[in-house]
Amino acid sequence: MTQAMHRVLVVEDEPDIRSVLRTLLQTAQFRVVEAENAARAEIETRSHKPDLLLVDLGLPDGDGITLIRRLRTWSPVPVIVLSARAREEDKVAALEAGADDYVTKPFGAPELLARVRAALRRAARAGEGTAPLRLGALQVDLARREVRGGAPELRLTPLEYRVLETLARDAGLIVRQERLLREVWGPGHAGDTRALRACIMNLRGKIEPDPHRPRFLVTEPGLGYRLRVDEPAEGGA
Repeated sequence: MTQAMHRVLVVEDEPDIRSVLRTLLQTAQFRVVEAENAARAEIETRSHKPDLLLVDLGLPDGDGITLIRRLRTWSPVPVIVLSARAREEDKVAALEAGADDYVTKPFGAPELLARVRAALRRAARAGEGTAPLRLGALQVDLARREVRGGAPELRLTPLEYRVLETLARDAGLIVRQERLLREVWGPGHAGDTRALRACIMNLRGKIEPDPHRPRFLVTEPGLGYRLRVDEPAEGGA
């Protein structure tokens, strides 16, 4: 699918900012749909089926995080938050709610477009039918963000999914923690090792028979992490 075929829904209550984003995206050959509040965003998402959403958090009829949570109950569409809120807790809350990325205002046009294209690439890879990873008795379906074979059924959060996906692309090899932080959290989070460690710990709790003695998601001290799978991952590149 070419860029000109991708439709982006801009969810923003400020008309001036919507105008800037519309011009930026249309100049980059994206098709643009607009919504000024959360209620309209849900309607436009269902009717236009956009390929990606840009969502402001401060909407007149509710918080953007609530909108993202509602969308995630029925749609896997990539969501990039575009907000003036720069606190770490706001970013973590948005990502845990299901956002795929977070860009703070004021934003640079090249960076925002790069984030949009990267999110679309990740979505395209997820839709290509990547074979599930085999981790002992478990099967990890990256496309569905599910872990099967456990009891009860486990589900991956968007952050966990992106960490596991990044490791799976180089299954068996060391992936530096700097790369994980850059690809999952973004280029401005190169030193946020605490968030990475917390995510790894949560992942191990879901996929490891004994999280305290990891068999699959292995730490390489001073370097990063390695994902050991029972069978090579197919189509994960």
